[in-house]
Amino acid sequence: MEKIPAHTGWSWVKQGFALFRKQPAEISTLFLAYMFLMLALGIIPVLGQMLPLILIPLFSMSFMQACAQIEKGERVYPNLLLIAFRSPARNTLFKLGLLYLLVATLVVAASALADGGTFWKAMMGGGLSTEELQSAAGSMRIAMLVAAALYVPAAMAFWYAAPLIMWQQMPLGKALFYSFFAVRRAGRAFLVYGLAWIVIAIVVPTVISMIIALVSGSFTVVFFILLPISIMLTVVMYCSFYPTYTSVFGKPRRGPDSPHPGDNPAA
Repeated sequence: MEKIPAHTGWSWVKQGFALFRKQPAEISTLFLAYMFLMLALGIIPVLGQMLPLILIPLFSMSFMQACAQIEKGERVYPNLLLIAFRSPARNTLFKLGLLYLLVATLVVAASALADGGTFWKAMMGGGLSTEELQSAAGSMRIAMLVAAALYVPAAMAFWYAAPLIMWQQMPLGKALFYSFFAVRRAGRAFLVYGLAWIVIAIVVPTVISMIIALVSGSFTVVFFILLPISIMLTVVMYCSFYPTYTSVFGKPRRGPDSPHPGDNPAA
């Protein structure tokens, strides 16, 4: 596995935009269906807080498979949202999701050492008052930085794990191992990739919102203009995950989990 040069990180972002431009309506529909399903799951008491995290690996493969099909010139349909649930790798992906939930919980819990548990209470829906949040703002920022630093190694292990499990039939431990060291070897590219998305997804919308607010003086106008922009950028970011995989592990081979051209849920 060769080291990936730093400029590849920007190439991943550009490829994400290129994939989006090929089927913007289709991939956006897939994303909106995903968001609607997450909102529906959130209604379930107790489990509604855990299921969105547990199911991340399964739903992430919906977008990875969609990008693979877009690249081949195949049409993307909403039924791709559940492709991982029909895969033989479903149980392993579910275990990956449980591990993801466990690690996220442990990381946020560890951050309590920095702020006495305020960030933990906020993340767990502890119902903190505005006064409590304001008084603990400084320590919460430190706790968030601690949580982010602790989560980096886990994020490296999780990044490629789902596609390695589903596309290369790797067991859970092997997928986590390969993912961690693949991200480590491509560290400079991922740094550029992350910085690029910080600028695109945070700085650019902020500047746009400030300009619109100065021109129109209306928060409503800002909201209705930024909302579709934010959705589009989120979908493009999801599309950019795919080239981060293919540049390291190559194109996914068509297997039993992959739908064939012309597969349509309405057929």
